[in-house]
Amino acid sequence: MIPSLRSRAHVLPSLPLAFSPPTLSFRPSSLYVKPLSAAAAAAGPTMSASAAPPVEHIVLFKVKEGTDPSRVGAMLAGLNGLVSLDQVLHLAAGPVLQTRSSLFSFTHMLHSRYRTKDDLAAYSAHPSHMGVVKESVLPICDDIMAVDWVADRAPEALAVPPGSAVKVSFLKLKEGLGDAAKGEVLGVIQGIKDGFAQVEQVTCGENFSPARAKGFSIASLAVFKSVEEMEAAAADEEAVNSRKEKVREHLDGVIVVDYVVPELQPASASL
Repeated sequence: MIPSLRSRAHVLPSLPLAFSPPTLSFRPSSLYVKPLSAAAAAAGPTMSASAAPPVEHIVLFKVKEGTDPSRVGAMLAGLNGLVSLDQVLHLAAGPVLQTRSSLFSFTHMLHSRYRTKDDLAAYSAHPSHMGVVKESVLPICDDIMAVDWVADRAPEALAVPPGSAVKVSFLKLKEGLGDAAKGEVLGVIQGIKDGFAQVEQVTCGENFSPARAKGFSIASLAVFKSVEEMEAAAADEEAVNSRKEKVREHLDGVIVVDYVVPELQPASASL
């Protein structure tokens, strides 16, 4: 059996920081992640202020109940191995800590970054990627959701360090909203880094790949040094609720997923 998840249903779940999750000690340290690709190594650990913002790619997976753990491990090993592709700047996949949605429940997440939309398209069409999806992902997954956006800023580090806690939020806007309302929502998200000292990185943007996004059009990603730092930010209820109230009227649904970046393992490590 796959590990059980902490899932909660809400009519309108909160914005990226608007909840107080339980204390969790989970660390997915048994996953194997290959070394950084040549492209990521060439980019270095940081980006200059003038660097172009990367393309963010998030995929959420719901593994079938009762799937043999060895097949889940093979899926994660295959996905993490794609970090070696030239187009990839950063890639990591592992179990989620928590999914907050009234409609969806996911068990695993992949986050990757690319220089351009063309690089993402080349990665998606690469035979290695297509082989992993066909052989290891599709046979054991009930549901898959993917969202892509051009980050609104260039993060200081392209590769998210292992052990970091990541909070991903997908927002579905009410029909008929104009650009002003959309801009207000994005503005609130963009202010998260200044409002919460625990946030290491935050990017947001509009999804440009609607086919598998289930109607969600705004995405954000916030990075913390640890789960404890993420919880500390969520505990600031006044700041959290203030941001939530600013955009609540514009939203028709929210998915929030918490995830920890897998620890790096040597190539000889076993799953």
